[in-house]
Amino acid sequence: MRKIIHVDMDAFYVSVEIRDEPSLAGKPVAVGGKSDRRGVLSTCNYIARQYGVSSAMATALALKKCPDLIVVPGRMHVYKEVSQIIRSIFERYTDIIEPLSLDEAYLDVTNSDLHHGSATLIAQEIREEIYQATGLTASAGIAPLKFIAKVASDLNKPNGQCTIGPNDVYRFIEKLSLKKIPGVGKVTSEKLQKLGFETCGDIRASDEAFLVSKFGKYGQVLWHRSHGIDEREVQVSRIRKSVGVERTFEYDMSISHEMADVLKQELIPELKRRAAKYLANRKVNKIGVKVKFQDFQQTTKEQACTEINIDLFLKLLSEAVSRGKGKSVRLLGVHIGLADEKVNELQLGLDL
Repeated sequence: MRKIIHVDMDAFYVSVEIRDEPSLAGKPVAVGGKSDRRGVLSTCNYIARQYGVSSAMATALALKKCPDLIVVPGRMHVYKEVSQIIRSIFERYTDIIEPLSLDEAYLDVTNSDLHHGSATLIAQEIREEIYQATGLTASAGIAPLKFIAKVASDLNKPNGQCTIGPNDVYRFIEKLSLKKIPGVGKVTSEKLQKLGFETCGDIRASDEAFLVSKFGKYGQVLWHRSHGIDEREVQVSRIRKSVGVERTFEYDMSISHEMADVLKQELIPELKRRAAKYLANRKVNKIGVKVKFQDFQQTTKEQACTEINIDLFLKLLSEAVSRGKGKSVRLLGVHIGLADEKVNELQLGLDL
């Protein structure tokens, strides 16, 4: 039985800003772009969330919900420095660490002898170490399964933790809202509700084949999670699958050649820059274009390809924009898929 800790920093970016500017304490604060430039929030503190403000929300809308909201620009270099300090703390407790982002990670402490093998006490000490080193609070979830550890870390936020022991897993899952399962977004949640599924207990009372018929492979994932099955191990290294770059326009754009210019002159050069370190030993296996329209609906057009082909990107852009049936565009993005390194080795062998 594994002992997994999911550590999640509390409103990480904005907490760093409040730490470095104490006058912001006790006020609704968010990190994001300016409202007059189509800005979007990266995150906000818990005071702001009481007004209905949330991450990924347009700054203009957030200010309507909370007129006193203080929006500060992000400082990614600072967040990365703090993240490295946090990572060094994790490494004092285990070598089996799976970072999910700058501010959260899974830790496997199954074989740790610290605190007589108590994952709960280890998590408590890690959180205390983080606070002493950075002045920031973290929350943690402790469980024998990855997805339950992640769910648990959110239950006593901010600055709390929750342990779901092996004997409590099945009972805990029974009444767990399906919205809490990682991967169940708004669209999937609405579809589940229409079918009468609200909790994991509802899924247990259903049929696996029915779920697969409605949700494909993810239907099987839902069935497994609802029965307390998650065999995924904490992965020490995660292989990057893609590289992308996108831009939100200051004003909605509807002229095709202007969007094409943005793609050729801004997005593609930046994509090449970001992808350079990965393409040193891996190959492109697909390229794609993402378009978000004025009504926030979005679409993605992809095609198999082995290079960053500008002409093909332009073709995909035209096809993606046409799906909007005349709607103007607020965001444009481009990305490439990265082939697995083992596949590349095989291809090299065949070429020889």
